[in-house]
Amino acid sequence: MSLSPKRRRLGRLGAAVAGAAGLALSLVVAPPAAADTPPADSVTSDNIEHVAHLPKPEGLESTNSDLAFTGDYAIGGNYNGFVIYDISEPEEPEVVSTVLCPGGQGDVSVSGDLLYYSVDYPRESADCGAAESSPADADAFEGMRVFDISDKENPQYVAAVPTACGSHTNSLVQGEETDYIYVSSYSPSERYPNCQPPHDQISVIEVPKDAPEDANLASEPVVFPDGGNHDQDNLLLPTQGCHDITVWAEKDIAAGACMGDGVIFDISDPLQPEVIETVRDENFAFWHSATFTNKGDGVIFTDELGGGGAPTCTPEVGPERGADAIFKLNVKEGKGDKPARADLKFRSYYKIDRHQGGEQNCVAHNGSLIPVKGKNYFVQSWYQGGVSIIDFNNLKKPEEIGYFDADDRVDEDVEVNTNTWSTYYYNGYIYSSDISRGFDVLKVDDKRLEKAEDVEFDEFNPQNQPQY
Repeated sequence: MSLSPKRRRLGRLGAAVAGAAGLALSLVVAPPAAADTPPADSVTSDNIEHVAHLPKPEGLESTNSDLAFTGDYAIGGNYNGFVIYDISEPEEPEVVSTVLCPGGQGDVSVSGDLLYYSVDYPRESADCGAAESSPADADAFEGMRVFDISDKENPQYVAAVPTACGSHTNSLVQGEETDYIYVSSYSPSERYPNCQPPHDQISVIEVPKDAPEDANLASEPVVFPDGGNHDQDNLLLPTQGCHDITVWAEKDIAAGACMGDGVIFDISDPLQPEVIETVRDENFAFWHSATFTNKGDGVIFTDELGGGGAPTCTPEVGPERGADAIFKLNVKEGKGDKPARADLKFRSYYKIDRHQGGEQNCVAHNGSLIPVKGKNYFVQSWYQGGVSIIDFNNLKKPEEIGYFDADDRVDEDVEVNTNTWSTYYYNGYIYSSDISRGFDVLKVDDKRLEKAEDVEFDEFNPQNQPQY
C-alpha cells in the first residue's frame, strides 16, 4: 500500500485548517454531485463496464489510497484525510463528506460506527491541523486516528494512539465489545526516537467499542524474535516488521506480507500473534499484501517490485517479478500444549500479460476475492496496469478473465496518470481507488461470477477477510 517504502519519511503534505481545541478536525461537507460520464477511450474486456467516476473532492488533492465499506457507503483514504461516498446507487455515487486530516498513507478500516485511519508521516501533534514534523522529533505524532462516523455527514475525531514508526497499514480483529487493530510499520533508524531498529514487531491497539476515546496501545509483539530476511539479494527492504496483514478471525489465522518474508500467524491470542510459517522467494523484492482463498487452503501474496514507482510490467522484467505468488496452505490447529502449525507450498505466479510502456509504473497491488461460494476469483489493482480479474481455481494455472485500464483523461480538458491503488468487490460492483483520478465503479457481467451478486455484506474491510 505504498508508493515507495521511503516516502513515509520523505513525503510533503499540506496542512488542514485547524478546528476547535483538542483533537481538531477540518470537515468539508460536499454537496451531492452526479458521477462523471466515464471516458470512452479506456481499455476494457467485454465483460466489464465502467459505470461511474468521481474525481477527488476539494481538499483531498493528495494521493488516494485504500477503501473500506459499511452499508451503503464506501470510505476512501487519502494522504490528506478521507472521503465518505454514498453508494446506495452504485452507478450514481455521491460524496457525502470530506475530512481533512493530513498524515500520509491514509489506510482505512471500519467497524460499525468507528473508522480507523493510519498516520505514517509525523505531525507536530495529533490534531488534524498540526503541521508536518520530523521523525527525529520525540514529541511528533504518528500512529492511528479513531473517528466516529455514525453521522456520515459529520464525522467526529475521538482518539489518537501513537505507535512505533507510525502506521503504514492497519488490520482488524473484531470482537463483540473490543476491536484489536494490528498496526504494521517499518523504516526504523537510530535517528528516530519513536522508530528504533530493529523494529521486528507490530503494534496492537485495543479499542473499547462503547468508549472509543479510551483506545490504547495494548501490546507490541515481536513477531521476528530472531530477525527476518536481511540477506537475500535484490530485496527492496529487509524484513523489519510487516507491511500488511490480512486477518481471518474465524480461523484464528492471519497472513502477513513482511517485506522480505511471507508469513502465517496464529492469532488465537489476538494480543500476541505468533508466526507459525515463513516463506521466501528469490523473485520477490517486497512482500506487500496477502489474500486467502475462499476455503482458506491457499494464499495470494503480492510483490511490490520497485515500491510502486517503477515500470515492471514489461517483457524485460518478465512474468515472475512484480507479480502475485500463489501458495497452497495447510493449517493444523493447536491442541492442548501443541501449538498450531502451518505449511505453505508454492504453486504458481500470476502477472498481467498486457505489457505497459517503459514510463508506466505497473506492479501487483491491492485486491480482494470476489465472493463466489467455493470458487477462487480475485480482482486486483496494478497501478497504471489497471484492474485485473483473475481465475485461480487451479492454483497452478491462474488466468486473467477480465480487465479495465482507465483512460488518462478524466474529461476533455484534464489528463492525469491513471494509477489504481486498490480494487475491491462489494455487493455486486467493483470499486477502484485511483491515486490521481479519484473513485471508479465497474460492473462485471460474467456467468462465472454471477453467484457473487447473491452475497450482501453489511461491512467489508479487505484486510479482515470474511468467511463466504
